[in-house]
Amino acid sequence: MSAVSESVARRMTLGYLSEHYGCGLVPPFTANVTVTSLADDVRSVAPGALFVPRDGVDANMIEQAQERGAYAAVIPPTMRAACAACEIPLLVGDLDDRQLGAIAADMAGSPSSMLAVFAVTGGDADAIHANVRRVARLLHMLGNPVSVIDAAGSQSLERRLQLDYPLGILDVQRALAVCQEDGAAAVIVALDEATFRSGALSGVNVDVLGVDGMDSDPRKHDLGRAACGRYGFVMDKQTHLVGRTAESDQTAMQFPVEGDEGMADVKRASLAIAMVMAAGVRRSNIRNALRVSHDLSR
Repeated sequence: MSAVSESVARRMTLGYLSEHYGCGLVPPFTANVTVTSLADDVRSVAPGALFVPRDGVDANMIEQAQERGAYAAVIPPTMRAACAACEIPLLVGDLDDRQLGAIAADMAGSPSSMLAVFAVTGGDADAIHANVRRVARLLHMLGNPVSVIDAAGSQSLERRLQLDYPLGILDVQRALAVCQEDGAAAVIVALDEATFRSGALSGVNVDVLGVDGMDSDPRKHDLGRAACGRYGFVMDKQTHLVGRTAESDQTAMQFPVEGDEGMADVKRASLAIAMVMAAGVRRSNIRNALRVSHDLSR
């Protein structure tokens, strides 16, 4: 059950949606109707919602959404005749994940543009979760209010987020909006199937994409492109695709963690250092934060 709720949404008219996302509007005179939330499941429809069915649609679903207070619904062109008797306005078009992500981000106020988004991929699920925690820990040490979206445990600052995994497009925008409202400066996301459905990050700009491995490994680019293709996030010239470097390894080894996972944690720390440096944090600041943390842990 997914929705971008009224509490985090900005209001949008059907005319705006029709014009910007290439949908027909039936009837045309409803262009000034305003929707205040998005829902992709009948159970999550609230009064004022635009119903955007996730897994197919029929006239009965539109009627149920109307009964729950939906102001409008999106249907594919093939359903126009079947929904001719529907009593709420219809946006007619085949929206792909990219368009739905853009609508959801637009309605939520584009929260990813207000946050530094760090994403971690590569390796097995356990490695991804461990790397996410290490990046979050380092950013926190550097004084950043941090949020995490990860099936192993999501949180907005110190508050646990109760999310229904794997997350879809609307779930992601709602979670990012909550993190932004809570005052987070950065959010770290785990790119794995347990956390996100395919295309779930459509409309999300990733600032730093960390790959579990060496930065010099040519497979880094293939892993980055594969993650982008699967989860749909925006990966452009502004995105830093990074792995561990000799410099980050050297810095991490100066502050080792004792115990059986010592070297494994050094590698995780190295990736976190490389990602944070890619975001523009100075090496001296990172070293100072690690030194303080290491001294306190003795």
